[in-house]
Amino acid sequence: MSFSRELLSLLVLAALGLSFLTLLLVTSLRPKRRQDPTALSARERVGSTMQEHAAAIRDLRGTARQLGETDARLREHLATTVQRVGLLRYDAFEDMGGRLSFSLALLDEGGDGVVVTAINGRQDTRVYAKPVTAGGSAHNLSEEEAEAIRQAMAGSPAAHA
Repeated sequence: MSFSRELLSLLVLAALGLSFLTLLLVTSLRPKRRQDPTALSARERVGSTMQEHAAAIRDLRGTARQLGETDARLREHLATTVQRVGLLRYDAFEDMGGRLSFSLALLDEGGDGVVVTAINGRQDTRVYAKPVTAGGSAHNLSEEEAEAIRQAMAGSPAAHA
């Protein structure tokens, strides 16, 4: 049995077409493999991200706790530093001008500290320091010293006449 050339060409083309279709069918039915073995599924990526965020939150909580402790220590320390200042300048003697004498109160948050008074005269200057506790003193205070303490307790750091 012999076939014509045209029929043989047609049979070859049909065989090639069927082979191509078979190849497509086989590749589409075969289970797909991941191209990248290190690639994670969406669920795995979400889980990994959640773990990273949980670790970051733990670190932030630790840092916040440390900052709170440091803040408390600084507040305790600052309570004992000079925070209130009162200054009163005046003429201690009628024949002396220029308001060269002064009383200066240096107090902490609780009103503890010192009041320093310098009395300037023609021949000399005398300086006195008196302890202050809770805005008062066990020593007798002059009017100027008491006023400097009042200014400091009121939180007014500016000098008043």
